[in-house]
Amino acid sequence: MKRLALALALLRAPALLLAPALLLAQVLPAAAQNEPPLLAEKVATGALPETAGRLPFDPLVVDLKNQDRELGDYGGTLNMVMAGAKDVRQMVVYGYARLVGYDPATMELRPDLAKEVIVEDNRSFTFVLREGHRWSDGTPFTTEDFRYFWEDVANNPEISPTGPPIELMVDGEPPTVKILSPTRVRYSWSQPNPDFLPQLAGARPLYLYRPSHHLKMYHDHYAEHGPLKAKVEEAQARNWAALHNREDNPYKFDNPDLPTLQPWVARTSPPANRYVFERNPYYHKIDAEGRQLPYIDTVVFQIASPGLIPAKTGAGESDLQARYLNFEDYTFLRQGAERGAYETYLWKSAKGSHLALFPNLNIEDPLWREVMRDARFRRALSLAVNRHELNEVIYFGLALEGNNTVLPSSRLYEPEYRRKWAEFDLKRANALLDEMGLTERDDRGVRLLPDGRPMEIIVETAGESTEETDLLELIHDTWLAAGIKLYTRPSERTVFRNRIFAGQTMMAISFGIENGIPSAESSPSEFAPTAQTQYMWPRWGQYYQTKGKAGTAPDIPEAVELMELYDTWRRSSTTEARRAVWHEMLEIWSDQVFSIGLIAGVLQPVVVSLKLHNVPVQAIYNWDPGAHFGMHRPDTFFFGAERPRTPDRVLTAAARSRQ
Repeated sequence: MKRLALALALLRAPALLLAPALLLAQVLPAAAQNEPPLLAEKVATGALPETAGRLPFDPLVVDLKNQDRELGDYGGTLNMVMAGAKDVRQMVVYGYARLVGYDPATMELRPDLAKEVIVEDNRSFTFVLREGHRWSDGTPFTTEDFRYFWEDVANNPEISPTGPPIELMVDGEPPTVKILSPTRVRYSWSQPNPDFLPQLAGARPLYLYRPSHHLKMYHDHYAEHGPLKAKVEEAQARNWAALHNREDNPYKFDNPDLPTLQPWVARTSPPANRYVFERNPYYHKIDAEGRQLPYIDTVVFQIASPGLIPAKTGAGESDLQARYLNFEDYTFLRQGAERGAYETYLWKSAKGSHLALFPNLNIEDPLWREVMRDARFRRALSLAVNRHELNEVIYFGLALEGNNTVLPSSRLYEPEYRRKWAEFDLKRANALLDEMGLTERDDRGVRLLPDGRPMEIIVETAGESTEETDLLELIHDTWLAAGIKLYTRPSERTVFRNRIFAGQTMMAISFGIENGIPSAESSPSEFAPTAQTQYMWPRWGQYYQTKGKAGTAPDIPEAVELMELYDTWRRSSTTEARRAVWHEMLEIWSDQVFSIGLIAGVLQPVVVSLKLHNVPVQAIYNWDPGAHFGMHRPDTFFFGAERPRTPDRVLTAAARSRQ
């Protein structure tokens, strides 16, 4: 048996230390005398136990001093500005309470909600929970919550018609789940499942557990028929399973009645113009002096139009803001910082491409589908993009030009992956299009399809910023020189996605590969058709996600090969074998130009109140891995006296470096 390095590393790492008994004996009495003011009245009246009675027997002790952070003070309201009710899920992203999570210093996985994880050959994973750990309503968090999800949710055909989540399937095989004790549960497969732990640490995590004590009220196996029927009718749900699924929304975070393990608990039901989240009295972490985290009592999301969020942030209405801010807002925000009590950091992004173009290989139009699936066409479009012009005009020359692939800071990086078919070469682009037989043109110089239609490509955007349309205006001119006419169509994000999924979109512009800094142990799933949200092949991704019940199977050789390589990576038992698979996939990806990367390394403005402490000045801002602010542990941020401003040379250091 081999204990996972993350469990052993945890004991050695300064970032997150399991507290020895002596330390707990010292810190918990102090904690009992230092209740968060928000909870003090409830403790005094007996509505809540004291801190020691709310914590697990072995809470996770965060050693902030070894992270160059300050011990914080309780209290305060963290104000942020969001665009709609769907953004409340960002509290799950930012809260980042996971069974295991990433350490931002090393990008290694470490136990969090779990006390320990024991791994055998990437086939068997035993989770050891913290004794005495409780849900936000005070109910014990035990392996019954894991059993309930596996037996009564994932394998109940009325609740989960497609069966367990695809992330739990290995070559079509579900895990064997064994409840070993109230604090130990084991998941095992006959083949390796190296994706398993990263999925648990994701920005949108794979949940293995549910608050069973709450959800049993909505489950026909546990609830009395009469009261359950009344709940269904009152909620106007189709049946009990539909009501159960409506209540069971841990990621959406829009149900104040659903117990959680996150640092803050939802207090507002949608719709609303203002969403409030209060500290979880049973959160499992403490600092080195025994004070229960989070430090901040309350988080408030004010809802505003996306276009107004930069202005509201510059006016000082947000204490911590990155969402809905773009690099184009940086100058305005820096000017506002001179008048306001905030400063603007520049965090590095980790996407393979800040923005990329996605030809839809699943487009409904059969002739355009044939054209899009011809690698010569995709290569020609890539060669006809003047990335240097994009960089200079839009990003002041600070971005990294090239394909949508891994970044130079990744140990898997090869210069050819970023350069191939990505240098501006109109002569070569025109030659490839001529080679395809697309030689006829109209009086505008626009090439014609074999059926006589002009080659007019509509690139659709989610319409959330002018950055995309500014880039497309520049690309329009160089594509026209290759005989391709580009039009832009903005739409609301939900409409934007649904059109892509339905095969109505010819091409989309959106963010590139999420994890641009992978190692051989990171999943290469983004480079194979594994998700509907991969805009170049949504129906192939849907086919994989639904186990063949929806979508269509990949039917071009290179996409099939990428899927086979991904499966090989999942079955590989050594780092060397996984690294070899990665390189094969990256070579195919760059050669086939399934997505047309534009620029990478664009910096993310992060506005931080001068009264908000422990927010890193330089950091990575990424969805997965990273969970945006989540990996940097907002439960340790706190309000205090106004900080001295960070020297300008430190604030702008990220702009002078490359990924």
